[in-house]
Formats: sequence, C-alpha cells, structure tokens
Amino acid sequence: QVQLVESGGGSVQPGGSLTLSCAASGGSVTSYSMGWFREIPGKEREGIAAIARGGFSVLRDSVQGRFTVSKDKSQNTLTLQMTNLKPEDTAMYYCAASSKGHSSGILAPAYYDTWGQGTQVTVSS
Repeated sequence: QVQLVESGGGSVQPGGSLTLSCAASGGSVTSYSMGWFREIPGKEREGIAAIARGGFSVLRDSVQGRFTVSKDKSQNTLTLQMTNLKPEDTAMYYCAASSKGHSSGILAPAYYDTWGQGTQVTVSS
C-alpha cells in the first residue's frame, strides 16, 4: 500500500507562489493515478489537479493558468506548482493516489484509495 506525505505549505501574500510536494513510499508514482485536493472547513473536499496513470492530466478551471501538476519519477513525488495565489486558494491541501487507470471522475474524492495528511496553504496580506 502506497503511503503519501505532503510538504511545502505555508503562508504567502496574494500574488505569491508555493510548490507543494507529495512524497510516495511503498510504491512508484508512475504506477498510480494521483491528484491534489483542497478543503476548507465546512465545505466539501475539492479536486484541483490530477494525473492519470497513463499521463493524462487535468486542472480545475479555477486554477488553470496558475497551477501546474507533475510527477517526478526520480524523486517519486507528485508536485503542485502554484503561482499568482489568491486568498480564495487558502485551504488544507491533500494529495491522493488511486490504482485506477482511467481518467473518468479523476477529480472526485471517491476515485482515490489513499490520502496524505495534508499541508496548510494560507494566502493573506
């Protein structure tokens, strides 16, 4: 069973950048479809970026042009590069892994089997 640990969260001013990393152990990131989610207290967990096992990637409309998702095979990590951050990006960010190979529903929490513990991102002036 793969295990996931997120890092890279923190506090940043609007317009700033952060890069989140999700380190995988017990399995290769290339063997899983993987995604990034965020959650605000009182709201449903929201899928924002994902890469299917075959390489297909998708971003939620609200982060298109600002966020980039990628897998680093050498480091066995999933990375989320975030630029031009806005206060509404403030949330707990989670990475997740799925053994599914298709991309249907890849931004839905139910698609995933394994979750990390999360890392907090706060965007505020």
